Amino acid sequence: QVQLVQSGGGLVQAGGSLTISCAASGRTLGMAWFRQAPGKQRQFVAFSGRSGGPLYYAEFLKGRFTISRDNAKKTVSLHMNSLETEATDVYYCAAESYYNGAAYYSALRHAYWGQGTQVTVSS
Repeated sequence: QVQLVQSGGGLVQAGGSLTISCAASGRTLGMAWFRQAPGKQRQFVAFSGRSGGPLYYAEFLKGRFTISRDNAKKTVSLHMNSLETEATDVYYCAAESYYNGAAYYSALRHAYWGQGTQVTVSS
């Protein structure tokens, strides 16, 4: 079993930066970040393979977010820069313990999820 515990998040002004993190217990392969607005489906943000690569990002991020992984600490972080108000969402950490064939950007790829972290960007 894998458990994911998220930390970080909160309120930041537009144009600012924020980092959210996720600590995993148990063996994980790929780890990812998704976000979700009320009443909408979870949206892919970023993915990291087991060894810190390959790395994939949602196109709409335009290079402003970076996913990083520390396997010694079993953590994955999302560094968010140049934040816009549209980035306001609940962010979820996700992980897989085996490859089930789903695409990296699909929520179906990941069996384990963190508790969610609110990120609010004010104008």
